[in-house]
Amino acid sequence: MSTVSHLVGTGLVSGVQVVAVVLGGPVLVGTMRKVRCRLEGRVGPPVLQPLIDLRKLFRKQRMRPNQATWIFPLAPVVLVATVAVAIAITPLVTTQPALSSSSDLFVLVYLLIVGSTVLALAGMDAGTAFGGMGSSRAVTIGALAEPAMLVTILALSIGAHSSNLPAIVQGTLAHPGSVATPQRLFALGALVIVIVAESGRLPVDNPATHLELTMIHEAMVLEYSGPDLALVTAGQSMRLALLLGIFVNLVAPWGLSTSTQSVEVVVGLVALAAKVAFVGITLSVFEVFTAKVRLFRLPELLAGAFVLALLGVVSGLVVR
Repeated sequence: MSTVSHLVGTGLVSGVQVVAVVLGGPVLVGTMRKVRCRLEGRVGPPVLQPLIDLRKLFRKQRMRPNQATWIFPLAPVVLVATVAVAIAITPLVTTQPALSSSSDLFVLVYLLIVGSTVLALAGMDAGTAFGGMGSSRAVTIGALAEPAMLVTILALSIGAHSSNLPAIVQGTLAHPGSVATPQRLFALGALVIVIVAESGRLPVDNPATHLELTMIHEAMVLEYSGPDLALVTAGQSMRLALLLGIFVNLVAPWGLSTSTQSVEVVVGLVALAAKVAFVGITLSVFEVFTAKVRLFRLPELLAGAFVLALLGVVSGLVVR
């Protein structure tokens, strides 16, 4: 009976995590936009504007290219579904989410890759020049960022002797000093660059631009409208909140619940929201004073992330 109650508890907590990220992701994006606007001397839209936009998009008519195949309508659903599964098994609020034994960093990375790949295919499936250009750029950035991400996972796994994310977080809670070890610092530095690249933030991409010659993600989803565009937008905001949630729990897991008790889960939810908001605001401040890097300079930036991750692996093996 205790096993059944434990499974029910972990399932409910994972559901809370998914709902929190679905609603909190757009709010995070709205907060980051608001901070940027204020620093640029503008009033800016309300913090809840992304949620309002999603409601409007779900009520609008769905338009699809005549030449598009089944990949085009399927991509938004796959994007949201893969991100939702990743959120459900990630220790965002508690160290005991559903299927915590399967919450491997490699699994999470490949879940996100599936969503990105299908969306890139949909951009080409639309049959437009901009869609193909955006998909080509997105796949190029992904091919450069994924090796750095995989080596980063290896660096994070050395100290915990496991690539299981709850195990890594629990190890950090048990030994807080491990955050300051060289391999963890190098790995987290690489992870920051990868998160910026994967979420399409400056200096890799400018989420506020609509210039055809510079945009990457916007070019890929240019043909989407109505509920399809709402799903894509929601999936991207959920993805950003998930990546930042993983980062803050690797850097500072304090406040994270170690059980499925309701009080501890609420505390963990508040702690997660505060930490993610702080990192998001910091990222917005950084973006105001940062220019977009030229596309042909991105390999240098992502190669730097790979080198940092490799240094983390080497320092971890040496320290052992």
